[in-house]
Amino acid sequence: MSAPRNIVVLGASGGIGRALCDALAARPETEQLHLVVRNPESLADSVTENNTEGPKQQVHQADITSEADLARLAAAVGTPDMILVATGLLSDATTGLRPEKSYRQQDMAAFEQVFRVNTIGPALVAKHLLDRMPRDRRTVFAALGARVGSISDNRLGGWHAYRASKAALAMLIRSYAIEMARRNPQAICVCLHPGTVRTPLSAPFRGAVPEHRLFAPEEAAAHLLKVLDGLIPEDSGNQYDWAGKRIPA
Repeated sequence: MSAPRNIVVLGASGGIGRALCDALAARPETEQLHLVVRNPESLADSVTENNTEGPKQQVHQADITSEADLARLAAAVGTPDMILVATGLLSDATTGLRPEKSYRQQDMAAFEQVFRVNTIGPALVAKHLLDRMPRDRRTVFAALGARVGSISDNRLGGWHAYRASKAALAMLIRSYAIEMARRNPQAICVCLHPGTVRTPLSAPFRGAVPEHRLFAPEEAAAHLLKVLDGLIPEDSGNQYDWAGKRIPA
């Protein structure tokens, strides 16, 4: 199985995204690593323009909800054989966004904000970057999903906008998998659930999580890359958790 050589990570300044980049940069097979962020200054301390001690890392400014940004990005990344969308939104202190506990708390602006980041953004990434992937070898397109986006596994309710946005993302990934298989039988498209990770996204909501199920970003990245390394084309279109277990739709 060939290891990815040209890799794009969107959301590279986030906790999981940054850890994924560090792990991928350490791999000798990685030849080009594209770190995509909204604010390049957020990576200034950890990435130099000319990295001579490992794989060449290139920082790109792009908002995943901007088609103009993504069109420029597509023209700059060559033919990536791995694309990882490590972005996500659950709450936002600046707008007062919080997961709903009841349908009575649903709000149009909150739905628009959550879907824009969790669903529409990855969809636009797929629109602009999937065609850039090679047709003659194994490729991987993966986006961060969530177990709470599983319809059949929903036992608690609540978190309506977030759940719905992640369920919609899983449907998109399934559709991309079908389409990409026609283009390249070795293509893999999946959602990945990283578990609960010590990042700002989970900070307000992880109080009840057992310590052994709370991962550092570096642990989460190692888990996710191990899962990706083991996937085969027959796995495409599904969602997997950090341990490699398939999550039901």
